[in-house]
Formats: sequence, structure tokens, C-alpha cells
Amino acid sequence: MAVLFACLGAGRAHAEDGHDLWLRYHALATAPAGIDTRQAVQLVAGQGSPTAKAASGELVRGLGGLLGKTPELSGAVSRDGALIVGTPASSPVVAGLHLDTRELGREGYLIKSVVVNGHPATAIVGNDDIGVLYGSFRFLRLLQTGHPATSLDLRDRPQVKLRVLDHWDNLDGSVERGYAGASIWDWWKLPGYLDPRYADYARANASVGINGTVLNNVNADPLVLTPAYLKKVAALAGVFRPWGIRVYLSARFSAPIEIGGLKTADPLDPAVRQWWRDKADEIYRVIPDFGGFLVKANSEGQPGPQDYHRTHADGANMLADALAPHGGIVMWRAFVYSEHDLDDRTKQAYNEFKPLDGTFRDNVLLQVKNGPLDFQPREPFSPLFGAMPKTPLMMEFQITKEYLGFATHLVYLGPLWEEVLRADTYAKGKGSTVAKVVDGQLDGHTLTGMAGVANIGTDRDWSGSVFDQANWYAFGRLAWDPTQSARAVADDWARMTFAPDDAVAKPIVGMMMASREAAVDYMTPLGLAHLMGAGHHYGPAPWDDSLPRADWNPVYYHRADKNGIGFDRTRKGSDAVDQYAPPVAAEFNDLKSTPDAYLLWFHHLPWDYRMRSGHTLWDELVMHYSHGVDEVKQMRATWKSLDGRIDAQRYAQTAAFLAIQQNEAQWWRDASIAYWQSLNHLPLPAGYAPPAHTLDYYKSLSFPYAPGH
Repeated sequence: MAVLFACLGAGRAHAEDGHDLWLRYHALATAPAGIDTRQAVQLVAGQGSPTAKAASGELVRGLGGLLGKTPELSGAVSRDGALIVGTPASSPVVAGLHLDTRELGREGYLIKSVVVNGHPATAIVGNDDIGVLYGSFRFLRLLQTGHPATSLDLRDRPQVKLRVLDHWDNLDGSVERGYAGASIWDWWKLPGYLDPRYADYARANASVGINGTVLNNVNADPLVLTPAYLKKVAALAGVFRPWGIRVYLSARFSAPIEIGGLKTADPLDPAVRQWWRDKADEIYRVIPDFGGFLVKANSEGQPGPQDYHRTHADGANMLADALAPHGGIVMWRAFVYSEHDLDDRTKQAYNEFKPLDGTFRDNVLLQVKNGPLDFQPREPFSPLFGAMPKTPLMMEFQITKEYLGFATHLVYLGPLWEEVLRADTYAKGKGSTVAKVVDGQLDGHTLTGMAGVANIGTDRDWSGSVFDQANWYAFGRLAWDPTQSARAVADDWARMTFAPDDAVAKPIVGMMMASREAAVDYMTPLGLAHLMGAGHHYGPAPWDDSLPRADWNPVYYHRADKNGIGFDRTRKGSDAVDQYAPPVAAEFNDLKSTPDAYLLWFHHLPWDYRMRSGHTLWDELVMHYSHGVDEVKQMRATWKSLDGRIDAQRYAQTAAFLAIQQNEAQWWRDASIAYWQSLNHLPLPAGYAPPAHTLDYYKSLSFPYAPGH
């Protein structure tokens, strides 16, 4: 296929609105070795199933854009540079290559340089058409990112079975914790009108290997299970199916009462169990490949089995039994905390679920947030990972940045997720990483999963900002392979989204990789957490103790007073440390071995505690806050240096958002320091500026119309 691509014209690239995401397929100035535009690109691909058509259609689209020439469709290889695409079962040409596909599974693929009838060619092969589709996207990614296209011998398959987006979308079109406009699901017009955006959504997900979507909020409306809505869901499933995506629904546990006319939702009641079996039968008649249910129960006021003095296993197993004849699964969320147990909120999920290990049906996944609290800028990994060897645990990450500045703060979440996945649980000795729990290696589970709370809305750029698209992209890549490098993923995204030019990609990746730590510094340094405003979770409010439950208030988590700061979770405190395996517990229990990043998560310390750096704790806090602001300033400077290399529209939006981020980082720093000073009455370290306003000013700010709550 080609040695040179069509060159870009001189000057700034044309303006873009971000809708094309990382699938832009613009003509590139230089080509990977092995691509020759002097010869027509030939595509030898079957047109059988809708998925096979999607794969060949994507290659036509991608190669046409990248090479500036639409590939010729053919039934046989007749010239150099052909692409051979398909499965051994569907393509005689592929079958004739005699390639070993035994280890690929259903979704895996291989991309291999071959010779057919004396002509050098490239084969993209899978055992199933969905593997071919994933391989086609991978091949286009190679070209987009400037990798050589000769001497290829790539084999890949997903390490996690279920790779799912959780939409917290409501039937009225609002999105809980959504910062990119309204829900993309237009329930009113469904099933009669299928917005073309639905296919764009499915295609984008398939490009990173996402194979499932939960359409509605975990705070579920039971109406989604009624016949009228099931027809709407079926219409969406029909759009998604060619792209390898199954639909799932969040089920409200009390639905048998609210839409079924029963007087109880007790999971051991025969009538309730029969109602769910009948409902499952009804769903599968309408949607034969329905994936199953996601359930939030007995959490934040949601109904659940504990309302009837039953266990989470009782509730999950009832639904699992209803779905099992159809091959469906239950994703049961472990995000629970009770107002009746105020020992330490971070301990409650472990306390409730650890005793239930081994009691769940085989088609139940326990969906566990990455940390024991709630998607904070930094938390230690949840102690449930490694603690339930008889139960498959599904990772839940939050892509939408509820606690990280919404859509206007540039915070790349890849490093956060990588940090969690690489954390060592020591459940079976050194090397028992969270990733090995999630992908089933550690305990031999074949039902595995990773969920991401979606950041998608009706904004033209899908995610509220161009850089928030990177988090959607990174989630898909890490769900496919939890051992991937966040930096490598960022590099691919930057090259696909902007340009495969080192002068553009490298500074952008540098910004991205520094951004998460910067946010931790200006929001919650040294292990602090949950310091945001109530309800909307926008901005700093470490002083807040206004809510009726103690564990809804920031003061519960930092426990600061004139003497010190931090939550004592050692054996002398709440003993949360002993929910971890002994080596991890010992590390966190000992002040000397606790990493600075988790210091105030596990220890309550005096303000004058001497840090490893030699500074006092108070001085170190101020330095971290200030460093976070300085990092955002540096991000702005880096972005400014790219003016002229990025199209005008995306450049201007990002520049404006970085200005917002700098102002709000300063606000976080100043408001937090002002409050801590009101308690400890300590001077700032030399050379550090005081807050711009009084504490009363920061306390007076209110945001009744903040989005997403």
C-alpha cells in the first residue's frame, strides 16, 4: 500500500468542533513505511454480516481519508499493497493463508504481513467478525499514529470480558454528574427515529473495544422496564449490534411494586421471583442479546434486599436466576454506606460484602469502585480487591469528572486508573495486582468486567471538552488491557486527535501526564479527600458541616482542628488498614512507611509533623497547593506554544478552559489555605502568597445552578 501520504496544505489546519473524536482520518504529511500511494489500495473483504460490513466500511473510510484515495474493493489479491480482511470461515482468501487463530478467542485479531500470489499484502484476521472489526480499527490506529505498516505480526485479544459504559442518564433527558449537555438518548422520539449520532457513538466505542452500554442511571426509574420503553431499548440495541455492543439496563429493585402491582419486592418471595423471571422472558423476546442488569441497592436511599432483612446475595441471586436461562448477567454495585454505621464510611462496603464471598451465583459480578470512598482525586485501592477470591469483582471507574473540575479542568485520568490497576493487593503474595483481580488471573475467574461512568452528552464534542474525550478513550483501552501504559495510551490519543507530529504530540502528552497530579495538589493533597461543596460537588468547602449525616460533610473526612489534621485509620483509629492484606496493612499502619500520597488518609497528624522532605506538614500542604496552581500555569504556557499548530476552534476552547482551570485551581488553593489557617493560626512558609480573599468570602459563595446534580 503507500510510501507517502498526500501533504497537508500550508498554514493552520481547518477548524474542527471535536465531533470526530480520535477517528478523524485526516490526510497525513508523512506515511508509515510500507504505504505506497502510487498504487491503488486494494481491499479484499467479505460483505456478509453487518459487523463485517462495518469493518470494511471503516477501512474504506479510514484509508480514503488517510491516503487521499478510496481503496478498490476486490474478491482476490491482484496487486501489491492489498488488505485482506475477514475470518477463515467467511473468506476463502483468509482461509488460504493458514494463519493460526486458536488463541484469539471470539474478539481477538491478528494483523500480519503476508505474500499472496507474489504480491505483498496485509491480513486482518479474526475468528469472528467482531475481532475483524477491532483489528481494522487497530490497523487504522497504526497508520494514524505513524507506526510502520510493513513486517507486521500483531496478535491481540481483550483481557477483560465485559467492557461497559454506565450512563447515569435519566428518562427525562437529564444526566446525573453529566457535564456535556443532555442525554444523547432521545427517549421521546425512539423507537421511530434513530438519531445518526447513535451509530457514531457505537462506532467510537467499538474503536476502543467497549462492548456494552448501560443506558440508564443507577438511580433507576422502573419505567425503563415497561413494554413501551423496552421497544425503545430494542431500537438502540439494533443500532449497536453491528458494532459488537450489547445493551444493559439499570433495574430498580422495587420495580415489582411500582410497575408490577405486587405488595413486596422481597427477593425470597415466590411471587417476586416469578415476576422477575417473567420480566426477563419479556425482555429477551424483544432484545434477544440483552446483556443483563446493573443494580444499585440499599445505597443512598435506593431500595434493596436489606429492606426485607435479606442480604445483597439474596437480591443479586434472584435477578441472576431470572437472567441465567438467557445468558444474562447481573452487575451488583458494592457502593453502599449506611447512616447507622458511622465508624468509618470507607469500611462499610468491605464489611457488608466480604462475608458474602462465595454466595453469589456464577452470573453475578460485584461492581466495586476503584477506591473505598467515592471517585476522589486520589484514594487507595478498595480493600475488596483481593479480599473476595470466590467472587468476580468488576472495576468501576468514573470517566465523568464529578470531583475533578467537571469538563473545564484538563485532568487526564489514565494515571489515576493505572495507579489503581498496578496497586499490589498482596492477596496471594507479591504481584497480586488489582489488574490481576479484575482480569480474573488471580482467582481463575472467566466472567470479568470493567465499567466506566460515561462522560458523554449532546455537546458536539461529546464530552464537554476535547481533552475529556481522552478519558473515554483511555477507559476503553485500559478495559481491553488493564496493564497498558497510561502514557502510551495518551500518546496514541494525542496523535490521533491532533497530529502524529512529535512537535505537537509530545507537549500535549506532557500536559496530560502532569494534569492529574496537579489536580490532586490544588484540591486534595497528601491524602485529603471529600473537601468539595455539598450536593453539586463544585469547588472547595472543607469547612462544611451543614448536612444532616456526618459522613456527607467534609469535616468528617479531614478532622482538622487547631492541633492537627487527617483521619486516623490505623489500628489506633478506625482500623481500616486491617481490611487490606497484612503486608499492605502494615505499610499503611506505620507512619514511617505510609506514602506521602496517602498520609492524611490513614493518619491524623500535628501541623508541625516533620515530613520526609524536612518541611513541616503545614508547610508541605501549602507547597502542594501552590505547586498544583503552578502546574496549571505551565499547562497554559505549553498550550500557548502550540498556537498555529492546532485548528482554531479546538485551540480556542482549550485555551479558555485552561484559563478557567487556573482561576479555579487558585480558588481551591486559597480557600483551603484560608480555612486551615483559621484553625491552626500558622503563618505561611516564606515566599508563598496569602489567599486573595477572606475565609468569609469563600464561605459566602454558592452555586445553585451547577451542572450535573
